[in-house]
Amino acid sequence: MAELVQQRYAGALYEVAKELQKEDAFLEELKFIDKVLTDNSDFMKVLKAPMISKEEKKSLIEKVFANQLSTSTFNFLKILVDKSRVAAFPQIADEFKNLLNAARNIKEVTAITASPLSEDLKAALIEKLQAITGSEIVLNHLVDSSLIGGILIKIGNEQIDGSVKSRLEGLKQDISAIIA
Repeated sequence: MAELVQQRYAGALYEVAKELQKEDAFLEELKFIDKVLTDNSDFMKVLKAPMISKEEKKSLIEKVFANQLSTSTFNFLKILVDKSRVAAFPQIADEFKNLLNAARNIKEVTAITASPLSEDLKAALIEKLQAITGSEIVLNHLVDSSLIGGILIKIGNEQIDGSVKSRLEGLKQDISAIIA
């Protein structure tokens, strides 16, 4: 249910952004708001607190974000306060980004390796993933030495695990099954 609510709010905001042809500007503003809320956990706690009136929360938002947001994004934030949905803001912002990426045929991919990838390997990986998915790829590369070797690729909810760690775990399970 919560996911549906986030999709509805993000979808409504995306439609406004699309109508105004300001999708990128809205995305940047959402990132800015998310950073403010993330960096100031006390501020988020105040916005979520049921004992503080919605008017006080909106007044606080006006003070914090004055002259830093478009009217549309600012009003959207106030609607979230009115509807007691501020806690869902990070997920709404993520869903907005997903809608924008889907409209532009962009897939965000996280590649996790045991050691850093060279720029040539990153470019080759992007090229291969673009050929497989038919989408433009935005690559986020993370290093996790516990993988031992290989690569773990995450595309949305899908995961391709070509790490040595997972192969060893699979081998361990196979051996355990034989012994048991």
